[in-house]
This record gives sequence, structure tokens and C-alpha cells, in this order.
Amino acid sequence: MNHIFDFLFAQYSEYETADIVLEIVAVIFGFLSVWFSKQNKIWVFPTGMISTMIFVYLLLKWELLGDMMINAYYFAMSVYGWFIWTRKVDDTHVTPISRTTLKEKKISILIFMATLIFVFIVYKTFDKWTSWVAYADTLTTAIFFVGMWLMARRKIENWIFWIIGDIISVPLYMYKGFTFTSFQYFGFTIIAIFGYLAWKKHLNNNLATA
Repeated sequence: MNHIFDFLFAQYSEYETADIVLEIVAVIFGFLSVWFSKQNKIWVFPTGMISTMIFVYLLLKWELLGDMMINAYYFAMSVYGWFIWTRKVDDTHVTPISRTTLKEKKISILIFMATLIFVFIVYKTFDKWTSWVAYADTLTTAIFFVGMWLMARRKIENWIFWIIGDIISVPLYMYKGFTFTSFQYFGFTIIAIFGYLAWKKHLNNNLATA
């Protein structure tokens, strides 16, 4: 049992207590954000912004540039998503859950490719392209960038990107030594699956009554 505990948490002996507490707080608000997203509630954005602000600080301190950029992007897209979700499409309705259009699919591909190139350039510039982790970081960053953009636009396909990115992130963060964050992404994976099913049911019910 001690070996398992040491494997999961031994690295935290080198961290400042304040940073450990901040990571736990960020994880809690991250869970809340994903849960509110599953429930299709606007609170997804303020809770997510708190989580991402904390992670931007921690990841910058730990020199994890790809992860930091993901969270900085999340924060910016949360502001955009907050506006989109509350924008009224008519006198009584706000932006509804919907499927991506052909134009949005093209934009998603563009965001994915542009992110791959951008993160690669950043990692090479700061001499961080030194192991397989850099490849994984670049891939997950691109996946999450698309997922966040689609979520901000209230597109059901956002959950597919979250599920894929979360599954990759569980072992990735465990390898990096951030056990609490790895647990967070495991929880995200479960919530994302149910989130997709809940949004799909909501979308099908709306189509049936239209």
C-alpha cells in the first residue's frame, strides 16, 4: 500500500503546501465546471474561469507551457462562451444546443492544425521539445482547443473532443507527477461521456417537439 501511495503522491513532498492546496482547489472548480456543462448550466463558465486562472499560475511556475496555454485559452473562451450562451436568438430563447455546421467543421480543422503548429513553435523556441511528452502535449492542446471552441458555441460534438483529450490526459498527467490533476481528468472522462448522452437526449427531444 505504501508503494502505491508513494507512486501517486511522493512527488508532492517537493512542492510548496500553497501550490498543493491551489491544485486541489483548481481541480474542485474544474469538476464543478464540467458538471455544470453536462447540466447545460451557465455556471460552467465562472467556475471554469476560477479553475483555469489557478492552473495558469501553477503551470507557468512549473514551466509546463503547453498545459498553461490550454488553460489560458480556456479562460479566454470562457468569456466568449459566456456571451454566446446568454445571447438571445429571439425575444425568449438563448443560443440552443446544436450540431456543428459544415463551416464550423472546417473552422475546427483549422483550429486543430493551427494549434499543432503554434505549440510546436513555442516548444522549439523554449527548447521544450525534448521527449515524447511534448508530442502528447501538442496533440492534447489541439484537441482541447477545438473542444473548448465547440463548447463555447454550444455544439454537441464538443464532448467527443473532451472525451478523447481527457483519456489521453489521465496517464499523461500521472507521468508528469500531478496525481490530483490526473484524477481530475479521469473524472472528466466519466462526466464527458454522460454529458454527451445528456446533450444528445436534449437535442433529440427538441427536434421531436419542433
